[in-house]
Amino acid sequence: MRRLFWLAMGITIGALVVRKLSRAAERMTPAGIGASIADGLRDLADAIGDFGADVRAAAAVREEELRSGTGLDAPLPERDQVQLPGRQLPGRQLPGRGAHAADR
Repeated sequence: MRRLFWLAMGITIGALVVRKLSRAAERMTPAGIGASIADGLRDLADAIGDFGADVRAAAAVREEELRSGTGLDAPLPERDQVQLPGRQLPGRQLPGRGAHAADR
């Protein structure tokens, strides 16, 4: 009975060692090295994409904070509500002023 146990144990350990060595040898072939590099580049691309998404999300949050803090999120005034100092809007004259002095 003892010999049968040790025989089974030896066969199991031998099979595991052969499988490990086969995997290691496969990784050392050009195709295995290429696949390993491809997996590494894929992981790097995923990490860069996640980083970019985090940066965009943080930028959007910060932009919202800045807009609410400065009042830039308020609606824009209508065109006829705006009075620029020292300028006339097309088609309108400022009150109390006539045409240009050269036109008189």
